[in-house]
Amino acid sequence: MTVHVAIRKNTYYDSVTLMALARKMAALPGVAEAVAVMATPLNKDLLAGVGLLGPEASAAGADDLVVAVKAESEAACVAALEVFSGATARQAGEKKTAAAFTTLAAAARSIPDANLAVISVPGEYAAREARAALRQGLNVMLFSDNVSLEDEVELKKTAHEQGLLVMGPDCGTAIVNGVALCFANAVRRGGIGVVGASGTGTQEVTVHIDRLGGGVSQVLGTGGRDLSAAVGGIMMLDCLAALARDEATSVVVLVSKPPAPAVAAKIMTAVTACPKPVVVCFPGGEAAGPPAAGAYFAATLEEAARAAVTLAAGGQPAAPQCRHEKLASMAALARTKLAPQQDTIRGLFCGGTLCAEAAGLSPGARHLFVDLGADEYTKGKPHPMIEPSLRLPHILAAAGDPAVAVILLDIVLGYGAHPDPAGVTAPAIVEAREIARAAGRHVHVIAYVCGTDADRQGKADQESKLAAAGAILAKSNARGAYLATAIVTREVRK
Repeated sequence: MTVHVAIRKNTYYDSVTLMALARKMAALPGVAEAVAVMATPLNKDLLAGVGLLGPEASAAGADDLVVAVKAESEAACVAALEVFSGATARQAGEKKTAAAFTTLAAAARSIPDANLAVISVPGEYAAREARAALRQGLNVMLFSDNVSLEDEVELKKTAHEQGLLVMGPDCGTAIVNGVALCFANAVRRGGIGVVGASGTGTQEVTVHIDRLGGGVSQVLGTGGRDLSAAVGGIMMLDCLAALARDEATSVVVLVSKPPAPAVAAKIMTAVTACPKPVVVCFPGGEAAGPPAAGAYFAATLEEAARAAVTLAAGGQPAAPQCRHEKLASMAALARTKLAPQQDTIRGLFCGGTLCAEAAGLSPGARHLFVDLGADEYTKGKPHPMIEPSLRLPHILAAAGDPAVAVILLDIVLGYGAHPDPAGVTAPAIVEAREIARAAGRHVHVIAYVCGTDADRQGKADQESKLAAAGAILAKSNARGAYLATAIVTREVRK
C-alpha cells in the first residue's frame, strides 16, 4: 500500500463538504482509505486510528486541512488527490462569483437584512462563532457538534435573554421561511410549524405532512441535548413561543426523544398555555400523555403528522387505525418462509430517532436496533446518510445470523444526503438474501424511504431500486417496525 498526505495551510472546509469529497476519492479504483479533515486534535487521533497520521499531519495546526490517501499504487494516490484538488478548485471558482466574508461581523454589515447564521466549524471554535453571531443580533443554527454542555447552556441562556434562537449544537435539520437547511427534505409550505430535538424524526414528520397534502410554515431544530435536565428545554420552549406568535403557523408539532421528566413537565405547561393546538410526539418514550387542553399525543411520527394535518384542516384527530391494512396477511405469508429458529429483528438505521421509534415499537430483548449514525460508528468516518456504503457490512453480517428473520432499514433522502442511497444499498440486499438462501434460510428485508418525490433522489425511484432487490417496502418507519414485529411474533399491532 502507498500513502500520500497533503497539507493545506490555513484552509477550511466544513465537515459535510469534506465528507463528500472523501467519498469521491474513496470510490476510485485502488483506493483503500481516503480522509479529508481539519487537523484538530480529535481528527489527528482519527487519522492515527486508520494509519494515516504521518509526520506532516502530526505537525499541522487546527486551521490546516489534511488530505490523506492510502491506495494500492502511487498512481491511485495521485488520482485521488487530483479529484480532491479539482473539486476544491471548482468550488473556489464558484465562490468568486458570490460575496465572501472573513468574519460574521463583516457579513452582517454587508447583508443587514440577514437574521440567521448557520455555523459549521470544528466544535472547539463553534461556541466562539455562535457568540459572535448573537452579538450581531443573529439567530443561530449550530450544525457543529463537539460543543461542550456548558457552552450550550450559556449560548441558549444568552439567546433567550436577547429574544434570539440558538438551534443546536448538532442541529442537522431546519426549514426557515421555505429554505431547507442542512439535512432537510423538499416539502411544500403550509400552516404547520415543527420543533424538533431530533433530525430524522423531524424529517419523518415533515415528509408525512407533505404526503398527506399539508405543508410546513417553519421547521426549527433544538439539538439533541436541549431536553436534557442540564439544558432544561430552553430552546424548545422558545421555539414553541415563537411559533405561537407566528401568524403563518396554525398548528405546532413537537418532536423529541423522551425528555427528562422535569423538562417534560415544563414543556407540557407551555403546551397547555399555547393558543394553538400542539401535537406532541416523543418516539421511544410513552405513547401518550395525560389529558391536557390543546395537546394531542401521537405514538408515532407518522401519527403526529396525520394529527397535525387534520388539525390544520379544522378537524379533530381520530384514533389510529391498524397501521397497515394488509399487515396481518403480509406477516403470515412472510412467516411461512422462515425456519423455526428465526425470531429476531435486526434494525440497521441511519437515523437515530427512526431507530429509537422502531425499537420502541418492537419490544423484545432478543431484537437488536443499531443507530449507525451514533458517534461510535462515525468516528473518523462520514455519517451513513452521506455514505450509505458504511452500512453494507452490517447488512451482510445480519444475513449470516441464523436467528435473524427480518433486517429493517431506513433510507433517508433530502438535501445533504447521498444522491443515491438505494442504489448503493440494493446490491447488499440481493447479496444478503443470497447468503441466507445458501444456508437454507430466508431473510426478509424491510426498507422505508424517508423522503418525497421532490427530493433530488426521488422517493419513487429509490423505492423501485429497493423493490427490484427484493426488499419489502414500508409506508412509514413505524409501519416497517410493526410489520417486522408481526412477522416474528405472529401478532398485529392495532
